[in-house]
Amino acid sequence: MITFLGSIALLIIAYFTYGKFIEKMFGVKDARPTPAYSMKDGVDYIPMGTNRNSLIQLLNIAGVGPIFGPIMGALYGPVAFIWIVVGCIFAGAVHDYLTGMISIRNKGAHLPQLAGKFLGTFMKHFVNFVAVLLLLLVGTVFVTAPAGLLYNLMNGWVALGVITAAIFIYYIFATMLPVDKIIGKVYPILGALLLISAVGIGGMLIVTGAPIPELTLENMHPAGTAIFPILFITIACGAVSGFHATQSPIISRTLQNEQNGRKVFYGMMIVEGIIAMIWAAAAMSLFYGQDLSELIATGGAGLVVSEVSFTLLGALGGTLAVLGVIVLPITSGDTAFRSARMIIADYIKVPQMKIASRLWIALPLFVISFILTTMDFTLLWRYFGVTNAALSAIALFVGAMYLAIQKKFHWVALVPATFMTMVSLTFIFSAPIGFGLAMSTAYLAASIGTVIILGLFAYKLKLNRAESDFQLDEEVDKVA
Repeated sequence: MITFLGSIALLIIAYFTYGKFIEKMFGVKDARPTPAYSMKDGVDYIPMGTNRNSLIQLLNIAGVGPIFGPIMGALYGPVAFIWIVVGCIFAGAVHDYLTGMISIRNKGAHLPQLAGKFLGTFMKHFVNFVAVLLLLLVGTVFVTAPAGLLYNLMNGWVALGVITAAIFIYYIFATMLPVDKIIGKVYPILGALLLISAVGIGGMLIVTGAPIPELTLENMHPAGTAIFPILFITIACGAVSGFHATQSPIISRTLQNEQNGRKVFYGMMIVEGIIAMIWAAAAMSLFYGQDLSELIATGGAGLVVSEVSFTLLGALGGTLAVLGVIVLPITSGDTAFRSARMIIADYIKVPQMKIASRLWIALPLFVISFILTTMDFTLLWRYFGVTNAALSAIALFVGAMYLAIQKKFHWVALVPATFMTMVSLTFIFSAPIGFGLAMSTAYLAASIGTVIILGLFAYKLKLNRAESDFQLDEEVDKVA
């Protein structure tokens, strides 16, 4: 278990070292009022405590991604551990911290507004489309996944359609009501269930001395699927996820002080990385290689979750563990629709004080999502994966631009942004759902595309620095 335990230790150490470095470089302003106070509206802008915000942020960002993704990524063997640890520390946690803090400095703005401000008007419109598309995919995936798990847990006692409808009804209420009414009250309890579930699985792996494979760079995928770029698309939420950039502004509108940002944004991504490590290790240990591949082919990652939970924790513990996993997608699905509603409202400049204004934006989203539930889950996950990776690159470019304008060490964001751009473009050019090019051709095309994008970034940086009245942070409204 040297690799497994060492990886978790590295993640924890990174929070106190690299996380502190990122925080210091960004420059926290304790005395600056946050949007929760300066723009308080009783709906989306509401001050909430740090512990509550932390658990809400964790549940917002941790859908089935840090469980289903690592389970499917476990097919590659221990090389998956490297991506979870390195990606989480140097890409995912940096991504989450910068998007959350830059949003705070800009009145709780969502990613499309930030992309428009720092990368240009075209990027505002493009990111708005991509973000809403991603959130619709996330919301749909996070309806079908928990519905399937609940259906299996109850042995078909309740019809799948009824369970799906019940989840949709909950999503409508969570999307429409003020953030402190359902999300603020229920999430801390659900967060505790999630942590108990993850700790239970991880603890039993250690107690039973489970044979977790040690580190190797060998590609152990039974089908021989290439590590690059597929592994980096498959394991997203446990390493780096553009979906998180759509969730952080929810908390940037409820955070009481900027100094809480490292715990809430950087810290909760580290916790998600630990969850991903636990499930990847469990999948590798209990169902290694071909057995895992056959299990996924039979019942998907959800079947692996059930088998792992009941094998390690027994009937009662296994049921609680599965419930903990069900909590994840449901508590990310509701905020996915909430974020989509907020992004569209910001884009078309419709205030959200009145429930009628929220209703006519949200209902069409649910109708489209309901139609998407008829699609194959695997196909939905692939589209989610590539859209997620592309959005993470854009969010990191926003963070890099914010730091570069101030002539700070922007490479902490630019390097992972470049890597995720290469990952996204290679997948788009090579995958059957993309252009389907030969891998060598896809590598070349992706490399050229990445260089062009870096050139555009450098050009836009020059323009932003030359603009004498460029406002890096929005002025804080007077607090009542």
